Amino acid sequence: MTIKDTPEEWEIRATGTPFVGNKTSVRTDDVVMPHGSVVHRDYQVHPGSVAVLALDDADRVVVLRQYRHPVRHKLWEIPAGLLDVPGENPLHAAQRELYEEAHVKAEDWRVLTDVYTSPGGCDEAVRIFLAQGLSEAEGARFEVEDEEADMELSRVPVEELVRGILAGELHNNCLVVGVLSLVAARAGEGLDALRPASAPWPARPFEA
Repeated sequence: MTIKDTPEEWEIRATGTPFVGNKTSVRTDDVVMPHGSVVHRDYQVHPGSVAVLALDDADRVVVLRQYRHPVRHKLWEIPAGLLDVPGENPLHAAQRELYEEAHVKAEDWRVLTDVYTSPGGCDEAVRIFLAQGLSEAEGARFEVEDEEADMELSRVPVEELVRGILAGELHNNCLVVGVLSLVAARAGEGLDALRPASAPWPARPFEA
């Protein structure tokens, strides 16, 4: 049997947007259940995101440590950011985030995996790229502000990240999924079998 997620949409009798924020909003839908009952479903509407697992020649991953107020933690993460422009090519967004957050560029890009971060309460879709062939970016560094002004940058061996993930010491969704997907890809058909960076993304269609 092939295990594969499939698109489906149940009937919506009514919808509203009780909250609109700077980047996201909250939507309330009245959804018809299989047996005919109608229930309220509240969820966050999100533009989508990209994340980059940037791997250097020493088998280290570019990571950053940033304060995340909702969970009251400083988390180690991989470079990531919102898809601010509707229809934006996710590869271009990922390249921008790697430059802005780590001042790094990469020669080889592939799709590592695509995930919904919290599908029970948010429609956020994230595409995680694998970037290799790293070098320092040219030009002035991007000027950071707010939480990013306190950001720390490092390069950590893959095996140390795996240890921290399994020990419950690292919690960022994209870091965990990205690192473990890298390990799984290596143990399977290899990194050359990963999808190209331009692979279709039905969750967030984009222009070539």
